[in-house]
Amino acid sequence: MNGHGPAATRFVVVGIGADGWAGLSGRARSELTAASVVYGSVRQVALLPESIAAQAISWTSPMSEHLQTVLSGEATDGDVVHLLASGDPMFHGLGSTVVKAVGADRVTVLPAPSSASLAAARLGWDLAALEVVSLVTAEPTTLIPALTDGARVLVLSRDADTPTQVAELLRNTGFGWSMLSVLGELGGPDESAVSGVARSWTVPDCPALNVVAIDCIGPIRRAAPGLPDDQFDHDGQLTKQTNRAVSVAALAPGEGQLLWDVGAGAGSVGIEWLRQTRTARAIAFEADPQRADRIAANARSHGVADRLTIAGAVPAALEAMPDPDVIFLGGGLDAQVLELCLAALFDGGRLVANAVTLETEHLLVAAHAEHGGTLTRLSVATAAPLGAMTAWRPALPVVQWVMTR
Repeated sequence: MNGHGPAATRFVVVGIGADGWAGLSGRARSELTAASVVYGSVRQVALLPESIAAQAISWTSPMSEHLQTVLSGEATDGDVVHLLASGDPMFHGLGSTVVKAVGADRVTVLPAPSSASLAAARLGWDLAALEVVSLVTAEPTTLIPALTDGARVLVLSRDADTPTQVAELLRNTGFGWSMLSVLGELGGPDESAVSGVARSWTVPDCPALNVVAIDCIGPIRRAAPGLPDDQFDHDGQLTKQTNRAVSVAALAPGEGQLLWDVGAGAGSVGIEWLRQTRTARAIAFEADPQRADRIAANARSHGVADRLTIAGAVPAALEAMPDPDVIFLGGGLDAQVLELCLAALFDGGRLVANAVTLETEHLLVAAHAEHGGTLTRLSVATAAPLGAMTAWRPALPVVQWVMTR
């Protein structure tokens, strides 16, 4: 949307904390004093002093549509439009949205301390060593990847119910002994703090504006790919642990990338791929409705459902989806699907395909001869009882083709 609105229109995004006018810098005060129109939430607008001459306009619902109108220039007459944001506008805030919409050259951002900075200061925690998770628009399960024994996590809450939802999630994932601190109205005159253990959390009333701090006590969660098979609900259509670890490593997860997981089965490869990054996205293609439901449930249990889209059967569903950076072909592999997937890759795109049958193996051998890459045969055997003794139980060998366009 870069370039929307009159070329001369500029936007000044002013971060404001719960302490209102008193906490603003001199430059921020000067900007708002000189403003002709200021947009903000009802709470933010109420923090402005009566001496401000600007027309103060509260966002209407849905805010996204109102903001779109303002950024397009349809609702503004002046050359400069001022927008209020909570704390640091570039930290999970309005500033990033405005910059993305109109371009950084048309935006001035004047930050106040973020809620994370204020929380870390109150708790005496090293902000650089924390993970911050926003649940303002995301589901509570999004918190799962950040949980591991000894970690400290700050949660940006959606509302007063978020602390209770977080406590319930911690109990259900083995982190019931974790300490919770709910910090409300940070930086304002009504600032509050209450602490307790997740397993016995009973605090009924929390301020709507709050941050939840978690001092994690529970299992150690590993980030490396290759989770045990029993951590995925499946009907047998599952890339097994060792082959999955090799496949995810071959897919080389990267921030901001999009993965096509074609013939996803239980979704284990795509889910483990998503666990390696914070911003990557994946589309799981699965024809069977029951398996699609399992993929969704597995994604929720591993905290990546917000970054996973489930599409229908290939090849029809492929054409309606955005072009991928990376493709994994685990199920549903045939000549037509392979051709379509190769055609969808840009230069630098990566494809990893696994074959178990002779027919699909022949496809990959021919593709390797035509396009290059590497061809590997993976054979895995697991020790298992054989009567009173122990013997190796070999799994079906997997032929893996890895190719970069």
